[in-house]
Amino acid sequence: MFNKFASYLSALALAVMLTACATPGQQPGEMDIRTGIIEQINPVQLQSSHHAGVGAVVGGIAGLGLGSLIGAGTGRDVAMVLGTVGGAFAGNEIQKKYDQPVPGQQIIVRTTNGVLISVTQATNPNLFKGQRVYVEGNGDGARVVPR
Repeated sequence: MFNKFASYLSALALAVMLTACATPGQQPGEMDIRTGIIEQINPVQLQSSHHAGVGAVVGGIAGLGLGSLIGAGTGRDVAMVLGTVGGAFAGNEIQKKYDQPVPGQQIIVRTTNGVLISVTQATNPNLFKGQRVYVEGNGDGARVVPR
């Protein structure tokens, strides 16, 4: 009798724990879509999507490869070190040209339930004040698109 009661109690405890761990709301792959009207659009500068340091790493590797082709022995080692340092410096300078800020816009949308939402995204010339829009997603992934 005790074993049967213990197994039922264990099953109940497991069910309660699994229910507590379940996440309410969105399922994976679903996206929030809200509707609203644009109240304000402000121009902003967004950071470049290039990864910092990639130019230096690629340049250093290329310099190492070129330095290894020069000389032999100690002279070759010195050429490899100089090639790595010079390549890293050159790669970093080249990457700086591509790390310029990107034009964007901060869009303030009043949703149909009256809540104000601010979304910062790349510039979309098709958006204007007073336009009916969809706000897709949430958090950093939110985007405003025309209705």
